[in-house]
Amino acid sequence: MKEYQSSEIRTFAIVGHAASGKTMLSECMLACSGAINRLGSILNGSTVSDYHAEEQARKTSVQTSMLHTEWLNKKFNIFDTPGYMDFISESLGALRIADFAIVTVHGEQGVDLGTEKAWSYATQFGIPKVLVINALDREHASWDDVLAQIKDRFGNNVVPMAFPVNPGPGFNQVLDVLRGTQLTYQTDGSGKFQEAPAAGAQEAKAKELYQQLVEHVAESDDALTEKYLEQGDLSADEVKATLHSAFQKQTLIPVFCTVAETNVGVNRLMDFIAEYGASPLDYKTVTGKDVNGAAVEVPLASPDPVLFVFKTVSESHVGDLSLFRVYSGSVQVGMDLFNSASNSTERIGQMFTLCGKNRVAINKLNAGDIGAVVKLRHTHTGNTLCNSKKIVFLPSVAYPKPNIHVALRLKSKGEEEKIAVGLAALHQEDPAFLYEVDAELHQTVMSGQGDLHLEVISSRLKQRYKVEFDLVEPKVHFRETIKSKADSKYRHKKQTGGAGQFAEVWMRIEPKPRDTDVEFTESLVGQNVDRSFVPSVQKGVMSAVKEGVLAGYRIVDLKVDFYDGKMHPVDSKDVAFQIAGKQAFREALLQAKPCLLEPIFNVEVRVPDECMGSVMGDLSSRRGKITGMDSDGKYQVVKATVPAMELYRYSTVLRSLTGGRGLHAEEFSHYEEMPRELEQKVIAKSKEDKKEAATEEA
Repeated sequence: MKEYQSSEIRTFAIVGHAASGKTMLSECMLACSGAINRLGSILNGSTVSDYHAEEQARKTSVQTSMLHTEWLNKKFNIFDTPGYMDFISESLGALRIADFAIVTVHGEQGVDLGTEKAWSYATQFGIPKVLVINALDREHASWDDVLAQIKDRFGNNVVPMAFPVNPGPGFNQVLDVLRGTQLTYQTDGSGKFQEAPAAGAQEAKAKELYQQLVEHVAESDDALTEKYLEQGDLSADEVKATLHSAFQKQTLIPVFCTVAETNVGVNRLMDFIAEYGASPLDYKTVTGKDVNGAAVEVPLASPDPVLFVFKTVSESHVGDLSLFRVYSGSVQVGMDLFNSASNSTERIGQMFTLCGKNRVAINKLNAGDIGAVVKLRHTHTGNTLCNSKKIVFLPSVAYPKPNIHVALRLKSKGEEEKIAVGLAALHQEDPAFLYEVDAELHQTVMSGQGDLHLEVISSRLKQRYKVEFDLVEPKVHFRETIKSKADSKYRHKKQTGGAGQFAEVWMRIEPKPRDTDVEFTESLVGQNVDRSFVPSVQKGVMSAVKEGVLAGYRIVDLKVDFYDGKMHPVDSKDVAFQIAGKQAFREALLQAKPCLLEPIFNVEVRVPDECMGSVMGDLSSRRGKITGMDSDGKYQVVKATVPAMELYRYSTVLRSLTGGRGLHAEEFSHYEEMPRELEQKVIAKSKEDKKEAATEEA
């Protein structure tokens, strides 16, 4: 395959709300450039991007696909990303290494939650954006309305580079603002068109939009601003010469119009990318950290190779692949590089460039380019590979916290190891998927960004590792505590012939402030109990603390004082005082007005204005307490505290209430006492679970 220099590379991520046309836009680019002979279809599962069986079955992207093609002698590294927030890690990984983003907006739906999130993330990564208003052939598509929404949300520096002449069913005519021409497209998916000078009303519209373009280009350069103010215009050469800089500074945010289903308007977008889009040369250095944690610059022109692994892929027909970007130097097959995270050396074996499921073997990649290498043994997503004499750590992606949690229950015993291996591998592929083996509640909990996210993870786990399991509601980390003081005296006496057991423990307990755990003290006086038995009593107490008394949950926020007792010169021993300490503690706790504490979470919900009523009502039904409200454009942000036991699959309900336009984040806040009636239900459920477990073991 041809070797490309940094100036010839265009790496971009196509992002936006679900069903806004990202996959078909990618498909059109491949068709326009001749990489494929005809457009595939999402409905029949024939697109290059959505090649996984689960994507073809669901008719939607569930992971980022890397594509490549050439246009006007420039290499396009294209990342087609999923639109659902469930797969936000895929978009974040692509945006992390992209030089710019193409943000798609549906011509009927307009700016939606996914649009805003994609824009926000691209801004956080400091890369410029191109906007594409797609699906302008729909019956209710409105270029004017959507453009107004875009300007309202993203600023008035949004400038059309193309204009739809006949939006709605049959749309096929586009004004090219930069050239002042009108393009009439065939609607057979070929991307072919006829071009003629704009005339009449369209000529006037083209001149009006071109003047807007000139104004924003002038704003990007002080000398041009001065000239424009003096002369009222700029030459065509000056505009073209400065357009790239204006785009890179985002004093001008270009907007294009397309119909990706029929390949209308896509070629002019590709022209802009090739001629004016950001390249690796626009990022002369990137900042990382050295072994001491100090900031260090990584120059693009440095001969020392620095690679960042942004994604790990497991393919049945290929095996594991690490996808990377070269940030400096070049990388070649057979090269040894140092992994700064794992402190290990990795040999670069087979290298590929990817186009969907198709792999093309390559021997060398230069700075700014993207490739894949057969999975490296000690390298994971987010790792940096570099020269062992110039160790550097490039920043990895901070993924959103999961907002949905389910427990995994195996259908048959003996498959725990396969599950463990599978969960670890899937986490390496998708860092936004988390799992925890909860030793306290004896459950494995999977956490993700939404129902669909966990469905896909579960499907992969079952198919790849041949395990069967159910997803059930996870147990909640309740806590037990007390509300008053109490004391107890417990005697343990056991005689079975020969040496017996004897221990007597006198104990006081009292409440402590919240979040102070359990404090064990002793205030023994005299010689009633040998001090050597104090650790035994403490061990017994802590055993009861771990097991719980009311409902089997950990006990917190109280003070225990072992103040007296009795012993026997022969029969008193460690085990006897452990038992006596444990039972004395249990008896004292039951007398001290025990209660259950439940975890409370801070929840932030972002919803459209029209959904506020139903969302607020739902939060109230979950015992939620509203703590604040704010507005953000056409969205409302609601802050509340909600008990953890009321949050099971909340993201699913929120999606239903808002038509998929709501989003929430949750974070543990504190513990507080449960209502009495709910407490009794939890205690009763705990007893039932213990009986079932005992029956299964028997």
